[in-house]
Amino acid sequence: EGITAGKRFIDMSTVDEATSKEIATAVTAKGGRFLEAPVSGSKGPALQGQLVILTAGERALREEAQPCFDVLGKRTFFLGDVGCGARMKLVVNMVMGVNIVALSEGLALGTKGGLQGADILDVIKEGALTCPMYNLKGPKMLEGDFAPAFPLKHQQKDVKLAVALGEDVGQALPLAAAANEVFKRARVAGKSDEDMSAVFAAVRS
Repeated sequence: EGITAGKRFIDMSTVDEATSKEIATAVTAKGGRFLEAPVSGSKGPALQGQLVILTAGERALREEAQPCFDVLGKRTFFLGDVGCGARMKLVVNMVMGVNIVALSEGLALGTKGGLQGADILDVIKEGALTCPMYNLKGPKMLEGDFAPAFPLKHQQKDVKLAVALGEDVGQALPLAAAANEVFKRARVAGKSDEDMSAVFAAVRS
């Protein structure tokens, strides 16, 4: 509705590949132009213009939209045909989800075993495992600060979609499937609208 010949439609939502292709077909059937452009990054990077933008579809439309993307993000990727942007976003968010669950389990194991949470984070920070997400989320997790940057319910949804994509392409994802169950448990515990890192509260309970 509202799409007319020549109208440009850029979809920055996180959906599965099939949904993105359905939207693209509906838009182009009316003579519109379509580009998928999901992003990697949450509220903070968005406010700072530091998102990573994952485009796919009409390359010419990507070029036309680049000035807008330059305001929103630090880098824009063109990944190919419609559906590739959706796939990349699910891959990225799946890895993020598995990693935040792994950090949660590490902190839970260490602190219940008598280690100081801050020491665990410092050791991780000084080794090969260091990453911006751990450095940002870790201290807040120990403080119980789960103010939402990326709500847990959205993280769980993306991991679920990634697991479904794995089934579609014949790739087993045992870690992602296990992480999905942990996020589901956190949702049952009332953590849906808190930050995805609130999965820590469910892990250590």
